[in-house]
This record gives sequence, C-alpha cells and structure tokens, in this order.
Amino acid sequence: MKRAALAWLLAAVLPVSASKKAGESLPPLPEWSEEDRKALLAGELVPGALLFFMEDEEVLTENAPPEIRPPSPEEIAAPEADANEVPERFLESYFGQRPEGFLVDPQGLLDAKATKDRSGFLRYHAADSGIDLYVYLLEGGQDIPAGVRHDELAERFFSEGKPAVLVFYFLGAPQRSLIQMSPGLGDAVTAAERQRALASSVAEALQKSDPLQQFEAFCVQMSIRLYWMERAAGLVSEPLALEADLPERRSEAAPEPSVFKEWAMKTAGRWAGTAVLALGGAAFAVAGLWSLRARRRFRFPEFDVAPRLGGGHGAGIGAVISFGSMSQSPASQRSEVPDYLAGI
Repeated sequence: MKRAALAWLLAAVLPVSASKKAGESLPPLPEWSEEDRKALLAGELVPGALLFFMEDEEVLTENAPPEIRPPSPEEIAAPEADANEVPERFLESYFGQRPEGFLVDPQGLLDAKATKDRSGFLRYHAADSGIDLYVYLLEGGQDIPAGVRHDELAERFFSEGKPAVLVFYFLGAPQRSLIQMSPGLGDAVTAAERQRALASSVAEALQKSDPLQQFEAFCVQMSIRLYWMERAAGLVSEPLALEADLPERRSEAAPEPSVFKEWAMKTAGRWAGTAVLALGGAAFAVAGLWSLRARRRFRFPEFDVAPRLGGGHGAGIGAVISFGSMSQSPASQRSEVPDYLAGI
C-alpha cells in the first residue's frame, strides 16, 4: 500500500529531464493493485494521507470516512418523534378525562394571576349562558400527536349534561385554534356558523400583539358568539329579536293591560287635542315676547342747557369723547384739531 502511494507521488512531483532525447520513452505509470483498489472502495485507503502520516498506518483507519449504511425496514416503518408534540406525560390530563375546570392548562402556560382571571371569566360565562365553554391551552408551536383522538373528545366526555363547546387554543398562535361541540349542540348549530364563530374570535385576537391579551380577546368574542348560538339552538325562552311571530301568536302571548295603563291611555286620548292647543299657544306667546324684546328702542331725555355768554351756541371748540381701539395707545388715536385761537 505504501509503495503504491509513493509511486503516485514520484510520478506527480518529479519533472521529466529536459536533457532527455525526444525519442526516449517516459517512465511507466504506476498501477493499482487489486488489494489497494478494494481498500479504496471500502474507505480504508485515503489517497494522499501518507504524505502527512508516513510513519503511522493507524491514522489511515481513524481518518477514514464513516461507513454509510442504508436504513433497515424497521427504521423506515417507525414514525419519527416530533419535538413539537405535546409531551406524553400531559396527554392523560388533556385527552384522557373530562376536565374538572373550564380552563385546561396542565403544562402551566399561564401564570397564577392570568389563570385566575381566565378561569373566573369562564365560570361567569357558564353561570350566565346555556352553553359551557372549555378551553384547552397549548403552546403556539405544539402539535397534537397523531395517535390521539382529540376530534372525538366532545363525543366521549360531553354527550350528556349541559351543552358545551371545546376550543383548543394555541397560545401566541390563535389562527391555529380548533373548535368542537357536544353532540346535541352540534346537531342544532351548522358547521358554517361554527366556523364563523371561530373566525370572528381569531380576528379579534389577532388585533392584539401580546399573547395574553390575544387569549383574553378570543375568550370574550367566543362567549358573545355562544350567546347567539344558544338562541339559535332554542336554549333560551325568549324568541330571537330578528324573528317575526305571527299576529295570532303575538296576540295570544301578549299580557292583558293593567287598569292604570288603560285609564292612562283613555285620558291621553281624551285630552290630546287640548294639550296640543295649549302647547301651541304657549309656544306662540314665547315667540311674541322674544320678538318684542328684540325690537325695543331706548330714548334718552334732552336737557335744557343755559346759553353761553348770551349766545345760542359755543365757539365750536370743546371736549369730544369717543370710543376707540383698546389695543392702541390714546396718543396714537388722538385727532389733531387746528388751533384757531393761536395759543390764547
């Protein structure tokens, strides 16, 4: 093996002597032995390694490329574990039983204050609504394992009792949210209405930038949408505001008016004309008084003034009072009057 490598080295670095005659033949090239060829194909021989490690043959084996082995059929058939899947220790808390509370967070993704606030909101919604709202909280980048039957969770644990809506909410990624309904509610609410409720809640959440604020906005909007779902499903006694009942049904359902209400209606009908005339007269009188006050004129009395020096009027010179501008000085507003008496 060493001899073959040295032959390749000598053939590459030793120049052909220029003094050789043109007809002189070149030295023959080295040939690979069958043993060296097998070692090269098996990765045991690295060409050129002898230039640096001539004295240590074990270096060739240590620096050989790793053996490439095709995967076995068992390795190909085995599914690869996803690092982003929900850890196996939490699967039972998520999908193995009916939750005790309305907020399911076995991983502790929310702090104590946020957990208390969201749980209180969901309890308040359940007390005021005919549909319970259960929220399963997961990380934004997590995936539900393929072997978990999460799509049958509502059917397995919520077939009896109060209707419920289940939401799988991914914290920080509300657009990945999933929704399920208990069997009885799913028959009354169409799939289109279900998707509209989810899309509306996701849109409200995406208006916020903070993950906790997104979660809060999502829950509030979903509770509003559930209010209309329970009306559409007939879970409330009062009819929908947009539905128009037949006249016969309205007359049958309308309660009888009380005695006081009937007397008030008759009295109002009897004195309606008089009340209109009285209000019209009062308005006319007020308008007349306002018009008279606007047209009033004031006249000041004229006083007799004793003649000066026996004359009917003065010399035409005297003090004059006038109203000028408040933003200018009096000196700048004074009118120059010619001195007819020449300083006397």
